[in-house]
Order: sequence, then structure tokens, then C-alpha cells
Amino acid sequence: MSKSPDIIVYTDGSSRGNPGPGGWGTIIATHERVVELGRGDKHTTNNKMELTAAIEAISYVRDLGGEYTIDMHVDSQYVINGITKWVAGWEKNNWLTSKKEKVLNRDLWEPLARVVADLQMSGCKISWHYTPGHVGIAGNDRADIIATMFADEEDPKLFNGARSEYKVDLIPHAGDSKLLASKRAKSPEEKKRQKIKAYSYLSLVNGKLEKHSSWAECEKRVKGVRGTKFKKSVSVEDEKAIIKEWGV
Repeated sequence: MSKSPDIIVYTDGSSRGNPGPGGWGTIIATHERVVELGRGDKHTTNNKMELTAAIEAISYVRDLGGEYTIDMHVDSQYVINGITKWVAGWEKNNWLTSKKEKVLNRDLWEPLARVVADLQMSGCKISWHYTPGHVGIAGNDRADIIATMFADEEDPKLFNGARSEYKVDLIPHAGDSKLLASKRAKSPEEKKRQKIKAYSYLSLVNGKLEKHSSWAECEKRVKGVRGTKFKKSVSVEDEKAIIKEWGV
């Protein structure tokens, strides 16, 4: 059995409208203590909030001092790929992409790269883990709640105390991988449907139905929003059936 890390971190970011009001949330757990952090921003994007959550979490760990093994559980492939694969190339290329375009969010990538380097130089070891949101993993769900409440200008009660008193299960379990696999699995009908050209994309947010001509437009409305529904329709009849199923 592998040794548990010294510190477990969950991060998440959210925005309404993308850009729009946003928030970030993170949970930092040592063996003895758990601290929740978060904040809102009146005009931001989902990616900016995801990056900010990672920066704030790692900065907090750096300021603790000492050498740690750290497991970062992040539900943004953008953040993970950026910090583990892309940043080194961007720095060498004067912060231009392979297409010679300016790197978006450089103002956040640079501090993230610096704080990660600070930790590594102090002897810490960071492991990055992709944890998709909304699949029932407790740590991610709690980070999501913190981020979305700040995005909605609510005031979540942030925990800061003994880990023994923290009610959220932060330990990754063997069943998590099976849970993720089951969520990703598609039936033959779903696979066939996926290949059919979309007639429309439907979203239901706070009881309000909207129809979209593209997935990008639909995703912009639902990403980072709690309790939403969204689905591709492949015909007029299919669209009506989905709306009826949703009870709208």
C-alpha cells in the first residue's frame, strides 16, 4: 500500500457567463488540520478562477514551510496540462504559443509556475490528479460549492480546524476510478447519437430553458453552474421529447 501524502488539496473555479461573476474554492488538508479558502470576482472567466484556486492553494502550502508530498486534485485539464506540459515551452518561447500567439492568462500562469518552482526547490513533491466535477467525489463537490457560492455573491462558511472534525471525506478511494469509468461509459444508443449532427443544444438553468445553435454557446451558459441540465437534440421530435422529459 502506498503511503498517503502529507497534504491533500482539492481546487475548483466557477464563473457565470464566462466571462461574468466568478469564484474559486480550495480545500487544503494536512494529517492534522483542514483549511478552506475561497473568494469571488465580479468579472472573470472559469479558467482564471481555476488557475487562481491552484495558485492560492499552493501558495498556502509554500508558506507552511517544510518538505511535503502534495496531492493536487484539480477538475481542470487546462490547469494540469498547462503546468505539467505547456508552461516550460511558453517560457522558452517568450510566452508565445506554437502558433506564435500570446498565451492567454499569462498573468496567472507566471505566478503559478513560480510558486510550484518554489515548492519543488524546497524539496516538496507535487502530484497532479485530474478529478472531474459532479461525479460524486466529496472533496471536489465541496470545492465546487465554495466556488459557486462566491460566484453567486453568497458567503460560504469556510472551515478552519482539526481534520478529525471535518465532515467531508477527502481520501481518494479505490472505487473512485470505477465511479468515473461508469460516468464516462456510453450505451450503444448514446454512441450512435453522438455521431448524429445536432439539431439544437438545450440548457435548463434555474428552471429557464434555452435553445442553442452550438455546443460552445450551451457550454458557456451551464459551465460552473449548479443543478443545470443540458443535452443535444438530433431532430425536432427529439427536441420536444427532451423538453417534455425535463417537465418544462
